[in-house]
Amino acid sequence: MDSPDEKNKQTPQKILRDVMRLCADCDTCRTMMEEDCAFFLELYKLWDQEHEDGIPITEEQLRYLAELCTLCGLCPCQKIPMDVMEAKSRFIEREGMPLATRLLNDVPRMARLCGAFPDLVKALQSNKVSGPLLRKALRLHPDRDLPSFPKENFFQWAKRRGLDRQRSGNHQVAYFAGCTAGYLFPAIGRSVVEILEHNGATVFVPLQQCCGMPFLAEGDRKRTLELAEANMKKLLETCQAGNDLIYSCPTCGFFLKKLLKEKAYYSETFQKSVNAADDEFKVPAPEKGEGQFWHLKKNMYHHLLKDDGYFASIDPMARIELADHLFDFGVYLKNLLDKGKLATDFAPIPKRMAYFAPCHLREQKMGRPYLDLLKLIPELDIEAVGSDYDCCGMGGVFGFKEHFHEKSLDLGEPLMKKFHAHNPQAIVTDCMSCRLQFKHCLPYPVYHPVEVLAMAYGGSASSE
Repeated sequence: MDSPDEKNKQTPQKILRDVMRLCADCDTCRTMMEEDCAFFLELYKLWDQEHEDGIPITEEQLRYLAELCTLCGLCPCQKIPMDVMEAKSRFIEREGMPLATRLLNDVPRMARLCGAFPDLVKALQSNKVSGPLLRKALRLHPDRDLPSFPKENFFQWAKRRGLDRQRSGNHQVAYFAGCTAGYLFPAIGRSVVEILEHNGATVFVPLQQCCGMPFLAEGDRKRTLELAEANMKKLLETCQAGNDLIYSCPTCGFFLKKLLKEKAYYSETFQKSVNAADDEFKVPAPEKGEGQFWHLKKNMYHHLLKDDGYFASIDPMARIELADHLFDFGVYLKNLLDKGKLATDFAPIPKRMAYFAPCHLREQKMGRPYLDLLKLIPELDIEAVGSDYDCCGMGGVFGFKEHFHEKSLDLGEPLMKKFHAHNPQAIVTDCMSCRLQFKHCLPYPVYHPVEVLAMAYGGSASSE
């Protein structure tokens, strides 16, 4: 077991080789993930190349291997993707972040650019000379165009309605919209507001930034931690002011509720807060009931159970508090329904739709709350499509990249075939990266579940 000092001195190549060795020793994902993950396909190919064919793995191949991990969450071992993110971060700290990657991942910055020069951006993308130059500069695949940005984003709309100011009310809800609802698909954010107001809530849209997930996936540690701490501080202040906290993007939730909290329970601060004995670790066991714990012997696990992960520099109690008080909007609405507090005056929607639960929702292990809610809408025929390991292949913005585009389509092909076989009138999914991929690959309109719910309430937010 490496000491903390030894761990800090590890090169990204060594970290990736340790990942490869661990995965090869287990070998489970060689077959389990062979159609679902470009990273594991490449990992086992390189391992076999070196150990069966005697061809050494180069640093360039290791660097490329790291690039193939999109942090989708489908890994059966949480350690593997976070170790890959650590390796990516060390590569970036050594080499710097390419400008094209920085721009492509920074949706707020791209929104400001495209909003300031919409005609210029359209001309650059459609012009036969400048279009290819723009794609080359951003390392976009020739078959992918930048998504369009609306004239008014959600945050501008919310400010115009006064939602950026805290107001009093019996049912106060603060909404973390995220970048996709905030800048790319503002109808989602407007639908969330319409649904909440229809149910008597006073909505607040606090000052917020990108959750940090795109920067984590690219290895930009400094920016990831800055964003995580800024959002955490603001959201906890908002919670302490009496607001319920919700989000509509499963990727934001995966980052803020799951990844950010990683290893926080192993911190000395948390162990003291739950009165753990000197010779034990107390780890929350929600499967045993509320307030229940697993009791683990410290002499057996003290080398493993440490708050020494990617987010160890951030207060562990704050990370836990945020995770405990932030709710997926589907879960939040389902809780209201279970308590008899959700308005169910839905108008009929006589359509046949297909629902896809995205990777980052499935990895939060919260079921499919939106599917349950959508089934309450009269005349709406909606069924789930896709298995637990089906992925659209987009991986955030990875599918736009010239080196990942074809892999993106290959990974998503089994799911696309299922949609073609189902042939719905529309697709419904929580994930807007999936939406971009579906719009690229399939002929069906795509909605977020909140857009359909808002339509059933008589709202007008949807723009599809």
